[in-house]
Amino acid sequence: MISEKLEKAFNDQINKELYSEYLYLSMQAYFERLNLKGFVNWMSVQVQEEHAHAMGMFNYLHERGGKVELEAIEKPEIDWASPLAVFEQVLSHEEFVTSRINALMDVAEEVKDRAALSFLDWYLKEQVEEESNVGGVLATLKLVKDDAKALLMLDRELAARVFNPPVIG
Repeated sequence: MISEKLEKAFNDQINKELYSEYLYLSMQAYFERLNLKGFVNWMSVQVQEEHAHAMGMFNYLHERGGKVELEAIEKPEIDWASPLAVFEQVLSHEEFVTSRINALMDVAEEVKDRAALSFLDWYLKEQVEEESNVGGVLATLKLVKDDAKALLMLDRELAARVFNPPVIG
């Protein structure tokens, strides 16, 4: 059985993961409007990953005898100044999610729930990968600046990304 304090922390994080899915879906719609299909694909993969992350925690909470309590999901932004601005926000958001995973791990440590710590270790490693991937795209966008040809080349590159369902835990 999972402690009430850790159950609440997991529910808070499930909401954060679902918000991430919602935010990236909004960014996907933005790139659709710009007709940047590679960026659309990149965000589509992010949407699927965030959904998988939320469901991993959702299922874990059930496995531990906890109660999932879904809360309202905050409305995300819908417009950005540029693709660069989008990816600056993505990096900032991923850094926020990393801080929230760390906070969730702090609660697991506090209540001495080693099973939860073991489970959450995967999420922490995933966040390192997420920040690195976003950082790479962001660095390229900074190099591209206003070069439309270079942006279209990056768009083609981002079209190759595929969703690989994670094995969580």
